[in-house]
Amino acid sequence: MGTHVTDSRLFGDQFGTPRMREIFSDEATVQRWLDVEAALARVQARLGIIPEAAARAICEHARVELLDLDAMKREMDRTSHPIVPLLRAVQAICPGDAAEWIHWGATTQDIMDTGTVLQLRDALAEIEAALRDLLGALCALARAHRDTVMAGRTHGQQALPVTFGFKAAVWAAEVARHLDRIAEMRPRVLVGQFGGAVGTLAALGAEGEAVRRGLFEELGLGVPLIAWHTARDGMAECACVLAIVAGTAGKMAQEVYALQKTETAELEEPFAHGKVGSSTMPHKRNPAVCETIAALARAARAVAPQAIEGVMAEHERDKIVLQSEREWTARLCCLTHAALVKSAWVMRGLTVRAEAMARNLSALDGLLMSERVMFALGHRFGKQEAHEMVYEVCMAAFESGRPLREALLADPRIVAALPAGEIDRLLDPRGYTGMAGAFVDRVLEEVAPKLLPGGAGR
Repeated sequence: MGTHVTDSRLFGDQFGTPRMREIFSDEATVQRWLDVEAALARVQARLGIIPEAAARAICEHARVELLDLDAMKREMDRTSHPIVPLLRAVQAICPGDAAEWIHWGATTQDIMDTGTVLQLRDALAEIEAALRDLLGALCALARAHRDTVMAGRTHGQQALPVTFGFKAAVWAAEVARHLDRIAEMRPRVLVGQFGGAVGTLAALGAEGEAVRRGLFEELGLGVPLIAWHTARDGMAECACVLAIVAGTAGKMAQEVYALQKTETAELEEPFAHGKVGSSTMPHKRNPAVCETIAALARAARAVAPQAIEGVMAEHERDKIVLQSEREWTARLCCLTHAALVKSAWVMRGLTVRAEAMARNLSALDGLLMSERVMFALGHRFGKQEAHEMVYEVCMAAFESGRPLREALLADPRIVAALPAGEIDRLLDPRGYTGMAGAFVDRVLEEVAPKLLPGGAGR
């Protein structure tokens, strides 16, 4: 196994995805640094700050495949610095003195922060796409099972009837809100960093603001109000949002896990012949993918405190915080993306056992419908008195193992108020799902625009 599971040849795709590893690979990281340096050179050449020929040479050689990353790594170890070795590597391949003009007026953190933001932009695009894929699968489940009645549960116990479509619609609405959250945080998170040594752009004087704005326009990033070298609230916000997103995936996976238990058996994650549940028990059909998703969510959640800790950075620069972010940024994106991709796969192929849901509705021999009976009696006796009446009947029925119908019919006050035929009607769970179907329709209508790229935030 690798030193971290996201990079493991064996386990990497359980805790990450190939695309996310590509975005945060060493090659992609260095290329993003080079992209920033090249864009800076182009802007400064247009403004007459550096020679155009130098800018052209810098841009032509700002390609990671031209650099020896192993040599760069050795130089990073020797210098204890990440960007100076990069600048020296470019200088070694640039003709003449062109590379003397690279990094003009910038500081290391400008290049690295902006490079990280470019990577986050790519990562968020992948995460948004995975969220839409998941949302589409949830909408399909909600639509298909709009009226599939099942037991709703509170405190781990059967409570009242709902529909599985209603449950899926609750999940869909939550996922849709995550698309909104990402859209809303983009202007705060996807902003460039260019301030020079302490953020004041002193090295560029009066031209500093023009360079800064031109650079971020060139890169397609937002322009911050002021340097954010030690203002890490944007990074913390991004981490918290991604942790919440992963948490939703974990919550859904945990629900499938719970409802796949043998005694319940209402749901099952996708199964194909060849999937093995146990090395010793051949019969096992374990919710292995859901277990992994729940684990991913827990790991992602653990990043949030670390990111918030980074908000308390010192003075005008604080490398301690930057080193911390360098450790968790790629890891969190990998964990979150993997959780979403796996969740979409689970929901697209989810087995919904309507017959088991129907069977479990009668597990309490009618007690599931106590509220409906209580409100029917409340019209005659008042709500509180009706509650006491039905409570006593329910407790006696539960303790004796007697069906609620029999216990109700044995109570003279209740029989006087409710004929047997009315009691039978009240005990039918299919007639007591409230506005479940209407809520499903409302969610499907509301989230439909978000299924398309660019639909978040509508």
